[in-house]
Amino acid sequence: MAEPKTLFDDKLIIANCSGFFGDRFSAAREMVEGGPIDILSGDYLAELTMAILVRQTMKDPTKGYAHTFLKQMEQIMGQCLDKNIRVVSNAGGLNPKGLADELQRVAGELGLHPKIAYIEGDNILPRIAELQEQGENFAHLDKGVHLKDAGAMPITANAYFGGWGVVEALSQGVDIVVGGRLADAAVVMGPAAWKFGWKRDDWDKLAGAAVAGHIIECSGQATGGNYSFIDEVPSYDNVGFPIAEMHEDGSFVITKHPNTGGLVSVGTVTAQLLYEVREPRYLTPDVGARFDTIRIKQQGQDRVEVSGVCGEPPPDTTKVCINNLDGHTNSFTVLLTGLDIEKKAKILENALFNSIGGKEQFRKAEVQLIRTDRENPASNEEAFAYLRLSVLDPDPKKVALFSAKLVELALCNIPGFTGTAPPAKGRPVIQHWPTLVSRDKVVQKLFFDGKEMEIEPAPMGREFPPVKSLEVSIPPVPSDEKVAAPLGRVYATRSGDKGGNANLGVWGKTPEAYAFLQDFLTVDKLKEILTDMAGYEIERYELPNLLALNFYIIGVLGDGVSASLRMDPQAKTLGEYLRAKTADIPRSLLP
Repeated sequence: MAEPKTLFDDKLIIANCSGFFGDRFSAAREMVEGGPIDILSGDYLAELTMAILVRQTMKDPTKGYAHTFLKQMEQIMGQCLDKNIRVVSNAGGLNPKGLADELQRVAGELGLHPKIAYIEGDNILPRIAELQEQGENFAHLDKGVHLKDAGAMPITANAYFGGWGVVEALSQGVDIVVGGRLADAAVVMGPAAWKFGWKRDDWDKLAGAAVAGHIIECSGQATGGNYSFIDEVPSYDNVGFPIAEMHEDGSFVITKHPNTGGLVSVGTVTAQLLYEVREPRYLTPDVGARFDTIRIKQQGQDRVEVSGVCGEPPPDTTKVCINNLDGHTNSFTVLLTGLDIEKKAKILENALFNSIGGKEQFRKAEVQLIRTDRENPASNEEAFAYLRLSVLDPDPKKVALFSAKLVELALCNIPGFTGTAPPAKGRPVIQHWPTLVSRDKVVQKLFFDGKEMEIEPAPMGREFPPVKSLEVSIPPVPSDEKVAAPLGRVYATRSGDKGGNANLGVWGKTPEAYAFLQDFLTVDKLKEILTDMAGYEIERYELPNLLALNFYIIGVLGDGVSASLRMDPQAKTLGEYLRAKTADIPRSLLP
């Protein structure tokens, strides 16, 4: 096995170049050329991406991977080999072997000779019936329904793998490692465990690397992107992508290359820590990382140190992302202008659905009136409101007829009838089905140099003493005069999607701000403030070490991004919506 050879003996510099399939193309070259790094990592697989890649394979069975990664490697492969930079990514999607073969072809055309490995075994779609016979029921994590009882048509099914296949690949001297559904944090955990020789039960060290992986997985979201306090970010031009400088004890520093835009601060790192999470125990296939033990502090300009992360053994199951074909959907938005907006909306809604037999003709139909119009408008655009009509149904013909019937009303309905876009026939709906499978039923397989290796997973069935949350001294709730002000003048947020659910993280900058937040923003208060969330089950988790609360809103996104009829199906705007709400806040907390 190859000895770890990196720039520094005491740390491993891991740079991220992608947070999703479609992220900034130039980032790979920027990270390689912008400063010293040991590992170039990239996460290309959002949960919906697997379904997108299915469409590729339908057109061409040799595809099914993130083709942008291949083009990026064509640009930088030579530099990576010259600088001894290893590349680790899950860009293989549904076809890691196909991507590895194409990488080899590109290398040959460039006259290069990298050692390339790929990891498979995560694709369990062909094995679903077999696994069901073995007792795996693939129950939906939120609904509890078994897959076989749902009448679903799975088109992808991928188990999440940890980082030990990456460790073995790097130990064999591999230069480029591509996998399928490697967990987001695995592309950081694997290189760190390889560099420092960690064991499979070095829970605290692995947990530190899992937290680092979670922070840098979404590219610029850790370096100023999507950050609530926009005035703190010096520049949004060429926001630098994040770098984790990992240490042997599992601690690390988050930074970015010099002379790039964006910001690395306790705030930007906290924002990403709260992205798409649920409870304080963050689960990966290799370790459970306890977010309520994290210590975070500013080390210097654009440098944030994270330490003290405690870990626990992972459960004996691993997450599986199943995507089911679940009918078709169509949406159409009509401009309503001027006077009598609500009357116009009702006239149009009734005429449309009466012409096609009523709303009950569809499995789901939603009408949303969005009031942006102003009294005595100063411009034509200020007179607009928007009526958004959406349907979902298994019958594609019925869904296509929906927009055709809307167009037929153009000259026979409300005054000023205007659509915001041409009518469409609709699109397929992909139902996200989050579930679990026993870890001993899926095997990570590493392929390189014509060899195949089965990778030993993290140990199963381990008992472990309970981890205690980091004790934090929180002052009393400020008792001074309260004034009405937007919550966003004191608190930052970060929100996102987790299948059909959404998370909403909220935090303050000072212990006093957290004390008020903890006391004030209960689940009931959140439902009172955000009235459109009142009908959903909401969980609240406290993270005083981050001066944060995290809310988990179950079912708000329906069956996931593709199946959601919300205008924001990924819940990206939910946090800023909360920040815009006015509350009575202690004057001492306001800027």
